[in-house]
Amino acid sequence: MSVLNRIAHFQGRRDEAPNQELARELVASRDTQGIREIAENLTHKEKNVRSDCLKVLYEIGYLAPELIADYAADFLELLSSRDNRMVWGGMIALATVARQRPHEIWAQIDRVVETAQRGTLITTVWGVRALAQLAAVDEEYRRKLFPLLLDFLRRSIPRDVVTHAESMLPAVDESHRRDFVEVLESRQAEMTPAQRTHLRKVLKAVSPQARA
Repeated sequence: MSVLNRIAHFQGRRDEAPNQELARELVASRDTQGIREIAENLTHKEKNVRSDCLKVLYEIGYLAPELIADYAADFLELLSSRDNRMVWGGMIALATVARQRPHEIWAQIDRVVETAQRGTLITTVWGVRALAQLAAVDEEYRRKLFPLLLDFLRRSIPRDVVTHAESMLPAVDESHRRDFVEVLESRQAEMTPAQRTHLRKVLKAVSPQARA
């Protein structure tokens, strides 16, 4: 039986449960052939099929990114889609495989940065995460990307500052720690008490004592 028939669209469902269940089963069985079938249908003529297949893939990415890493080029192509659902879903998928395919993604870094900067909220949130993951694996990438990541912190609305900061933590090394802390501290006055409490946890995570 084709695994494609298991997605929500072909089950007559509008919720995501069938897609999530299929993703878990494909991971558990390490079914690379089934995953390939799902990936091949990212260009299906039916919009809901494309969307369901992408959902299955990034759900796999949450659990076992190595199983979808070979499709990084497909996810990069989705950033140019006219369908915003495919754009932000593609960015989520890219963020999950950034450590598996950093150089492949870096080859199209301008596209990733532009999409993250101009995209919807969810595209930006996952774009920051993707960029931070790239920065975390390579010193050259980190040197070039960290100023951009700091700019996201400066420009984002207060409620998103901590979300972005948490995504950036893997990329914060000693040479960038001070700038990271300074930008975060400069945003505190705009935050609610709850947001500031959350922010303090991030600041504590990058303190010299925490890194010792």
